[in-house]
Amino acid sequence: MSILHCPDLYSYTRRQSREVSVGHLGLGGSNPIRIQSMLTSDTLNTEACVREALALAEAGCEIIRLTAQTKVYAANLENIARELRAAGCTVPLVADIHFKPDAAMEAAKWVEKIRVNPGNFIDKKKFVSRDYTDAEYEEELDRLRAAFTPLVLFCKEHGRAMRLGANHGSLSDRILNRYGDTPEGMVESALEFARIARDLNYHELVFSMKSSNVKVMIQAYRLLVKRLRECGPDWNYPIHLGVTEAGEGEDARIKSAMGIGSLLADGIGDTLRVSLTEDAVHEVAPGFELAGPYQPGCSVGAPAPADAPKPCFDPFCYTRRAADSVQAGGTTLGGDAPVRVVLPKAACAELDPAVMKDFMPEAAYEDLGTAEIDPRCEADLTPLQHAPARPVTVKDGVNMPLTQAFRLLAARVPACHPIVLKDTLCNGHDELSPAMAAGLGVGSLLCDGIGNAVYLRREPNPAAAACLGFNTLQAAGVRISKTEYVSCPSCGRTHYNIQQAAARIREATGHLKGVKIAIMGCIVNGPGEMSDADFGYVGGAPNKINLYVGHTPVEMNIPQEEAVQHLVELIRKHGKWIDKA
Repeated sequence: MSILHCPDLYSYTRRQSREVSVGHLGLGGSNPIRIQSMLTSDTLNTEACVREALALAEAGCEIIRLTAQTKVYAANLENIARELRAAGCTVPLVADIHFKPDAAMEAAKWVEKIRVNPGNFIDKKKFVSRDYTDAEYEEELDRLRAAFTPLVLFCKEHGRAMRLGANHGSLSDRILNRYGDTPEGMVESALEFARIARDLNYHELVFSMKSSNVKVMIQAYRLLVKRLRECGPDWNYPIHLGVTEAGEGEDARIKSAMGIGSLLADGIGDTLRVSLTEDAVHEVAPGFELAGPYQPGCSVGAPAPADAPKPCFDPFCYTRRAADSVQAGGTTLGGDAPVRVVLPKAACAELDPAVMKDFMPEAAYEDLGTAEIDPRCEADLTPLQHAPARPVTVKDGVNMPLTQAFRLLAARVPACHPIVLKDTLCNGHDELSPAMAAGLGVGSLLCDGIGNAVYLRREPNPAAAACLGFNTLQAAGVRISKTEYVSCPSCGRTHYNIQQAAARIREATGHLKGVKIAIMGCIVNGPGEMSDADFGYVGGAPNKINLYVGHTPVEMNIPQEEAVQHLVELIRKHGKWIDKA
């Protein structure tokens, strides 16, 4: 079976990419999956950048990115690189470029890799809605070629690598006109740049397709790999993975594991970053944890049977798997019912519904009457073929990767049977933390439309396990139980202390169930990434905040110390405020 973005949805095989050199570091090919992070310090502050970079290197970070928002900032990369090398740090450096080709040219003198955002390399910060004729579109591509060619030639001559990093939140008006705000637009945005590089015989390329919407991110990466395969075997460039604006704490780890883990399970990914609204050093350990099961030499389970069926889901378009409505364990599974959270009976007995409120598990697993089967075993499958609908799950001990096992189950059992997803097939005794396991396994399946209930066993604390279940459903966008936040990880472009602001905003608004608030450091991805948020809190100038309703700015240059109260009043004005209980 070939799905074009991976050889087989039921067996793990790592995508074979070409090797790209980032300084002394090999990326792609047979190399390990490399772990990245990004400095939050101001790039003009050499001392702070060096201190932060050395801490990242000590934590094991393999590639360090810095923002270079103007040529002046890019020039200071010389001092940062010199001080780091003098301190014995050899970790390759990457310059992050938006809007400024001249900054890219300056940065390329001092760092091993340039990240270019195809959506804004030559485009303005305020995008314009307009219709392009074919001739006008070609004129735009000619303008792009003229601006991009000098950077490509410099990188080629000096041995620099380049990442073409498309972001859902910052596509050009040219792309938005032709493709809309879609995965197709993200892919084409990067391919426009890649074609120019290839015409100049430059191949030290890495691709990424980031979004704060996990489903969009997964679909965009899959479509990218499909398009690269269709372009030809020598388009096998390495892939960098990441969920942008994932946020902080457990929610961010779930969301990152969901998006990144889904792609790793498909064999996609040569390097990754777990983006957190926390100190950069905290991103490294979760990155290694996520990559661990997929590193070269690690066992990922037995292959699926040779006669594996056609998958029950479209990898490039989300549709929830249909299942009949079933009454089980005092709740409803399948049909139009929301995805349920179930825990072991003993855990449920410890919880007080009056305390847990919206986070109370809805059934005990033992009461569901779930059929536990090996999806490879005909003896297990046959009794379900003409039986009344009942909950089904993969039995413990099946020697398959969890994601692939549940995909096979969903394809082989009749669609009438609701599926109960597990976060482990070995009762929790392996290396992944509860949040990472929930995101990587359960969450990635939910993003493919598979699953009518989630059964979590890794987290031993019953209350924490219940909250983890609902948080996983919210991260996958299948069920909302609390306020939703889209929060960027901060960098040298950020105009205020985003970690402190995020904490204050959560304290003020964390009781607003179903309200979505975006907390963005700057204008680069802000308006685009928060387009489906109800309200946006965006750094507009040093310590000044702009407030948005949806995509529309409504208050500008508010002093940071007053901005949270202004946000509360804005929410109240639009009828979405309720007082705390």
